[in-house]
Amino acid sequence: MASKRYAVVDQSRCVSCGACTKECPKGAITVWKGCWAAVDTEACVGCGKCSRICPADVISMKAREVTA
Repeated sequence: MASKRYAVVDQSRCVSCGACTKECPKGAITVWKGCWAAVDTEACVGCGKCSRICPADVISMKAREVTA
């Protein structure tokens, strides 16, 4: 079962520092070609650690859509 939340990166404001990639316990975040952080939403467990550590404050947590 998937978590209720997942991380979303504002790619237009991401500074590609990599802090979130080091903080993610599931390895669900990568810095795509040195440009911005990308989240594997299937691997993300919604813990929010990346959002708290982000120095640019560009990662937010989003609720997953409920599927029946």
